[in-house]
Amino acid sequence: MFKYFEPNKIFAITSKAPKYVLFLFIIVLTIGLTEALILSPEDYKQSDAVRIMYVHVPAAWISLGVFTSLALLSVGSFTFKNKNFVLIAKSLAPSGFIFNIIALVTGSIWGKPTWGTWWAWDARITSMLILALFYGMYLLAWRIYKDKEQVVKVTSLIAILGVVNVPIIKFSVDWWNTLHQPASINILSTNTTIHPSMLVPLGIMTAAFALFSLLIFLMKYNTELIKVKNKGLDRL
Repeated sequence: MFKYFEPNKIFAITSKAPKYVLFLFIIVLTIGLTEALILSPEDYKQSDAVRIMYVHVPAAWISLGVFTSLALLSVGSFTFKNKNFVLIAKSLAPSGFIFNIIALVTGSIWGKPTWGTWWAWDARITSMLILALFYGMYLLAWRIYKDKEQVVKVTSLIAILGVVNVPIIKFSVDWWNTLHQPASINILSTNTTIHPSMLVPLGIMTAAFALFSLLIFLMKYNTELIKVKNKGLDRL
């Protein structure tokens, strides 16, 4: 079922999608910013500095989700010998890297008023930096290696090795004594310590960032499909 993919049929769908995704993104982002900057309350300890959370946390979640997807797609490309999985992974990586950098920068900005320093070699911060390095290696490999078979093997290996760092990031606050507080949200249970007045805008901003990530992916993926079509290939 994964053997054949026709670029013309795929492109007919994905080429029209960005304008709709952009429209949804603008609406959701507007609602999210209104909730985050105006309607949500100040934190009793951090005051308005807590509002950085509405950018920092969703950016971190998206970057972790995208890299996990890279690893799964890489395993899929090996298992099913599917070249489209490779194109999808290649197209996803830029948005994941962007959000990884956003998470690091906003975390640094948030750390100054909260911890009194721009940077600390905290377990979660350090592991997020390592994730950014894996993203960088993944993207760089596509530029360095010219042989298609070789670059697929190298990037897949980077993604599969790098995904080991994802659970380290997630559970670092539980495994080690770090500056970060323990997780306030647990999607596997109802044990959530964050108040709904903050949880709602956080969820909306996460949805907005997910749409923006999808928009970046579609633009990159469409570019890759155009390259395939220009080579005169009917199938991936």
